Amino acid sequence: MKTKFINSALLVLAIGAISITSCKKVLDYKSDSSSSADVVFESTTSTNAAVIGVYNKLIGDNGYGNRISSLFPLSADDFKTSGSYSSADRRGISMYGASSDNSDLYNPFVQLYSGIERANLCIKFIPTSNVYTNGSAGEKALMQRYYGEALALRALFFYELIRNWGDVPASFVPAADAATLYGPNVDHDKTYERIIADLKIAEDMVPWRSAIADYGSFRFTKGAIKGLRARIALARGGYSLKISNHTMTRNADYLTYYKIAFDECLDIMGHRGDHTLNPVYENVFKSLHTISRLDDAHELMFEVAAYGSNSSTDSKLGYYNGMRFNSASSFGQGGGGINAIPTYFYEFDQSKDCRRDVTIGVFEINANSKKILNATSALTDGKFRKSWTAFNNSSSAQTFAINWPILRFADVLLMYAEADNEINNGPSGAAQAALVEVQKRAYAGFETSTPVNPTTKDGFFNAIVKERLLEFGGEGIRKYDLIRWNLMKTKFDETRDKLRQFMLGQGAYANVPAYIYAKENNYLQTNSVAEVANMDLYSGTSTTVNNVFFTPGLGTSAAPSGYTTKNWRAGVTDDATTGTISGTLAGFAFYFEANKKEVFPYPKSALIENPAMVQNFGY
Repeated sequence: MKTKFINSALLVLAIGAISITSCKKVLDYKSDSSSSADVVFESTTSTNAAVIGVYNKLIGDNGYGNRISSLFPLSADDFKTSGSYSSADRRGISMYGASSDNSDLYNPFVQLYSGIERANLCIKFIPTSNVYTNGSAGEKALMQRYYGEALALRALFFYELIRNWGDVPASFVPAADAATLYGPNVDHDKTYERIIADLKIAEDMVPWRSAIADYGSFRFTKGAIKGLRARIALARGGYSLKISNHTMTRNADYLTYYKIAFDECLDIMGHRGDHTLNPVYENVFKSLHTISRLDDAHELMFEVAAYGSNSSTDSKLGYYNGMRFNSASSFGQGGGGINAIPTYFYEFDQSKDCRRDVTIGVFEINANSKKILNATSALTDGKFRKSWTAFNNSSSAQTFAINWPILRFADVLLMYAEADNEINNGPSGAAQAALVEVQKRAYAGFETSTPVNPTTKDGFFNAIVKERLLEFGGEGIRKYDLIRWNLMKTKFDETRDKLRQFMLGQGAYANVPAYIYAKENNYLQTNSVAEVANMDLYSGTSTTVNNVFFTPGLGTSAAPSGYTTKNWRAGVTDDATTGTISGTLAGFAFYFEANKKEVFPYPKSALIENPAMVQNFGY
């Protein structure tokens, strides 16, 4: 690959890692240094700055600040991108019809490799530095920690590349030391095996969160590295698209990797003083925003810090995605770029699961700064909200310093339960308890009403599949879960069938109204369940707002006096061009093809720069 593609200059690392200002204090470092590697890595202070420079490649418009977090994981059976299809932009990604010249693919691809190059430089020079080998005990411990962080960061960059493109070029040395800059595609299983081994080294070098509390959840600690290793092990042990036969395949040694995930999660679960479930589901996501941290349980194990009010180090979370705020409101513009699949609303328990109203933005804030119900075609992801930040309506900024969650303790519990079930050919009592722990938090106030979970292997696996849909909606996890389970086509077909039943008012949706009638009313800025319960909806004979969603209602598009009609079932259509089920412009995952579209096309520019790369099958 050309140096434009992977930066090979040592000075870029030193320069890129410094002069950083941040509201995330752990990433705040300033230095006048622009020295080469033989100076940078001979000081714990400047080495720390170099490692921060690697972290900086996680964020920004082309990182988890927007494209990797908000575009790449769509669509799944929870959310899709808003708008109409074009092969060359974000909607092409969401509908699985992206072309190789899609404008949203190339820059993230390059940024991920830039992060790998920065990590490779740290990984090369830290262990060979004098302070690493001959420094004081404290200096050696710091340098080992930085080395472990660099290994973990490189693993995360590679994981992101593999799960989106498959067999990507993989170099584990700085570009200046590589035999060629034009690396060929590498079997992703081999790359997975390498980074899983690297993460084992890393976790032994980095302390638990309680030993480095100043890291918060913005830098890798032992628990976060173990959790990442578990996630990547499940990816290696799951199904993936094989270039050799163009088929989704699971390797014969898959249980080896489920066992790695099991062991890592079990170890994390044994350190509840470092990480456990936040008792309040909504507070996990409020903690990603800038007003306050509401996560003393440290459920958030690793998140990508956003700061600086710019496109390189901040995020557009809450501006591009999240709850919709009208530009004329007192909050200013925000949200709306991601839409919930209408039937996703009905996957949650009707009245007991608090996650629904946190996860799905069922209302928007209008020009009068009031809340009003969305139509089903305009439901948004709800875990990112401008009103949870220190927004300034006088500012036209599109960045609100909202962090992106990479790993939560809830994921550790559910990965553990899944791995246990697979290894033991059925769930142990501990696996069942882990699943129930997540469900009880979701059913706050109704803990005795949690679902009765199956005890057979297949039944329990299906319960895990459902629980992960409910727990992680809008967090960029579901699509990749479906891929590693080889359930993408199955769940996409099921979703289209559900949408068709929804449209027709059949089956589970027989009592769902075609129309709901709404008035604007005050946005209380209280908890999400109370906020939805307080909406002003025409209830007819219903006694609560929530019942309106499960009662046929008047069945007419003519609203009662004072109310506005919102298309509910009527918002789902099956027109061949514009329909939300199978339309070519707005249909659900319309261009998906099994055994092909589980990965993206390589960007055309990348293929021009590196002739040794081969385009993915079918593009």
